[in-house]
Amino acid sequence: MSLPKKEKIVSGEDVFTEDKYIDRKLRPKTLSEFIGQEKIKQSLLICLTAAKQRQEALDHILFNGGPGLGKTTLAYIIANELKTNIRITSGPALERAGDIAAILTALEEKDILFIDEIHRLNKTAQEILYPAMEEYAIDLVLGKGPSAKTIRLELNHFTLIGATTKPSLLPSPLRDRFGMTWSLNYYQTKEIEKILENSAKILGLKIERQALQEIAQRSRFTPRVANRLLKRVRDYNQVRNKDGFISKNIAKKALDLLGLDKIGLTDMDYKILETILNKFKGGPVGLKTLAISLGEEMSTLEEIYEPFLIQTGLLERTPRGRKITSKGLKHLGYQRGMF
Repeated sequence: MSLPKKEKIVSGEDVFTEDKYIDRKLRPKTLSEFIGQEKIKQSLLICLTAAKQRQEALDHILFNGGPGLGKTTLAYIIANELKTNIRITSGPALERAGDIAAILTALEEKDILFIDEIHRLNKTAQEILYPAMEEYAIDLVLGKGPSAKTIRLELNHFTLIGATTKPSLLPSPLRDRFGMTWSLNYYQTKEIEKILENSAKILGLKIERQALQEIAQRSRFTPRVANRLLKRVRDYNQVRNKDGFISKNIAKKALDLLGLDKIGLTDMDYKILETILNKFKGGPVGLKTLAISLGEEMSTLEEIYEPFLIQTGLLERTPRGRKITSKGLKHLGYQRGMF
């Protein structure tokens, strides 16, 4: 049976064609269906209700957090709750001033523009957004040299929803124009179990609760990863189990085949920890040095693997570099104080 690469499964990034199609089915449509992020949901519900009562466009929103935590899903939910259109794009896709100008001028009253990876917008695109967000207008320069003219185009009132995994890379003038900024946190295991239970119903799976718990424990506290693992367990069950019922044992065998340990660590996670331990005496070690030792890109380590290792308390980031914690040593089978 062919399975996707392990590092893709746990990355939280939406990369598989099949997953994109099924994820749309699994994605909640309303705030009441959305599980987790309770404080954000409560605040968002108040803002949505107030905007609908005033019959105005919602204020601009910035979501930040790791991949797969629900930023895009919340954008779709907001559009659905307001019963308005949503236009989806990303920072890297808006290369020229004309790209973003064309999108902005096509938006209707109260429409939503969702820009993923908004921290990757180039400077020209950012400068067009400033008056668009604040004054609902854009300034375009026609021609070149002394004969160039500037014209101002009025825009319909719209809502910009930005999503970023790196809020520190957003320039202050852009960040300050968002009326609401929310940080999405990793999920609790019980919340992941509930998400998996709903997903299993949508997919029509017969699955034991202990199997859902097994998947949730290895999901890296991320809904997208959890749903992806559920689909891989479904595939394994379809091929290897003729009665169609997914037991805890079936789930465990499928997840073991994917190379995930009992808390969701992959071979690469272990390689990171063991490299810091064996080559650098447990740390601290700089990110660049670690990346060279592992033969990986710094961005891959920093964005995909580090957040989970830090969240689980196995790794800590110090001013001098990365360092294994006592919990990390224990997980690798070593005793506290060996250094």
